[in-house]
Amino acid sequence: MRIVIGLGNPGRDYARTRHNLGFMVADVVAQRAATGGFRKRFKSEIAEGTLGPDRVVLVKPQTFMNLSGHAVREVIGWYHAPVEDVLLIVDELDLPFGELRVRASGSAGGHNGIRSVTEQLGTQAVPRLRIGIGRGQGRISAESHVLARFTPEEAAALPSVIEQAAEAVVCWVMDGITTCMNRVNQPTPTSP
Repeated sequence: MRIVIGLGNPGRDYARTRHNLGFMVADVVAQRAATGGFRKRFKSEIAEGTLGPDRVVLVKPQTFMNLSGHAVREVIGWYHAPVEDVLLIVDELDLPFGELRVRASGSAGGHNGIRSVTEQLGTQAVPRLRIGIGRGQGRISAESHVLARFTPEEAAALPSVIEQAAEAVVCWVMDGITTCMNRVNQPTPTSP
């Protein structure tokens, strides 16, 4: 069994913001896994289904980003899942918009959702899929940027980004972290 956790913030005010990419990807993966929809449980919305031969649990914590770890700890405890069978899906300021990176572990790197999860689980060895949102232009604060809606250009590209991220999740579930990293973490082409 694999647990896929999309991080985000609950409520309509945050629904289409950059910080909710984790929720958006979890929704697409839930459709592929024929889950029958999300239900409220463990301070989260949870859906159960299958991808290939593997059982998958999709989780959208409803505790707000900065407290995500509390909900994640409850879910992992209930399912008795080892942390290597958990994948976090998060937005990432330090990657250009739409770029994906998969890691088996690492620091929170300033991401409050990851920080909350690693603190609650007592380890940084939590696999994660990071989806680039860039830092924005001008002097906008990081908090304002992540809680803002996508630009028209980003919104046009968003379905493709979410689809690629969902493919990465499926790869992780079915083929494991190493294969997923090898497929997803391709070097970014440099401009001439």
